[in-house]
Amino acid sequence: MPISNTTVFMPSVLTLLGIPGLESVQCWIGIPFCAMYLIALVGNSLLLFIIKTERSLHEPMYIFLGMLGATDISLSSSIMPKMLGIFWFHMPEIYFASCLLQMWFIHTFQCIESGILLAMALDRYVAICYPLRHATIFTHHLVTKIGAVVTLRAAVLVAPCLVLIKCRLQFYHTTVISHSYCEHMAIVKLAAENVWINKMYGLFVAFTVAGFDLIFIALSYIQIFITVFRLPQKEARFKAFNTCIPHICVFLQFYLLAFFSFFTHRFGSHVPPYIHILFSSIYLLVPPFLNPLVYGLKTKQICIHVVKMFCS
Repeated sequence: MPISNTTVFMPSVLTLLGIPGLESVQCWIGIPFCAMYLIALVGNSLLLFIIKTERSLHEPMYIFLGMLGATDISLSSSIMPKMLGIFWFHMPEIYFASCLLQMWFIHTFQCIESGILLAMALDRYVAICYPLRHATIFTHHLVTKIGAVVTLRAAVLVAPCLVLIKCRLQFYHTTVISHSYCEHMAIVKLAAENVWINKMYGLFVAFTVAGFDLIFIALSYIQIFITVFRLPQKEARFKAFNTCIPHICVFLQFYLLAFFSFFTHRFGSHVPPYIHILFSSIYLLVPPFLNPLVYGLKTKQICIHVVKMFCS
C-alpha cells in the first residue's frame, strides 16, 4: 500500500497516553490500581512463602497454586510500574523494544495463567474422580513437566507476534498509543502496512489458547460435578465440592473478565475508548489481586497457616 509522508519509519520511542479522556483524574485512578498491585504482591508472595516452607503443602494442588501466584506477580509487575509512571509522574515515553518486551510478557503470562488453570482443573478431576490413583498420576515429576510445557507453550505461541511486528511492520501512522500499556492490537493499529497478518495471528493465539483450555476445563468440571453428586454421603459431597470452590471462583473471574474485555473491544464501538482501556487494565489487575484472597479465605490449610504465621 502507498506510504504517506506523515508515516514514521521504525520509531525508536513510543508514547503511551494512559487513559485518553480521563487525563485529569488519572492520578486518582492510580491510587486503587496501586493498592490492588500491592495487595497482589503481598498476597501472592505470602502464598508462595507458605507453600514453600510448609512441607504438608508440597502437593500438586498447592504447587500449581504457587505457580499461579508467581505468574500473577510477574503479570501485574509487567504493567503497573510503567502505568503508575504515566499516571503519577507524567512519563509516557517508552522505547519501542521495551514496548514489544512488555507486550510479550503480558500475553505470555496470560497464556501461562490459562494453562495453569487447566492443570488445576485436571488435578481436581483426577483427585475427585480417581482418588486412589491421584498420587501415582500427579507425581512431582509430572507437575514439573506440566509447568515446563505450559510455560514453553505460552512463550512459543506469543513469540511470533514479536517477530511479525518487528519484521513486517516498518512504517507507522503515529507513535502515540492510546492505551496505558503495550498490548498487541494497540501496537498493530499504529502501523501503516501489513497489519492483517498480525491481527489474524493475534486472534489465532487468543482463540487457540482460550478455546483449548476452556473446553478441557469445562469437561473436567462437568465430570467432577457428575461424580460429586453420585457420592452417597452428604458430607463427602460437601467436602469434595468445597475443594473445588476456590478453583471455580478463580476460573470464572479470569475468563469472564477476559471475554468481557474482548467483546467490548470488538463489538462495543459505541462505548467510549476510556471504558475499553479501564476494563482492559482491570482485567489484568483483578485476577492477581483476587486470587490470593480467594485461596486464603476458601482453602482451609492455607488459612490455618496464615493465622498461625500472624498469631504466633
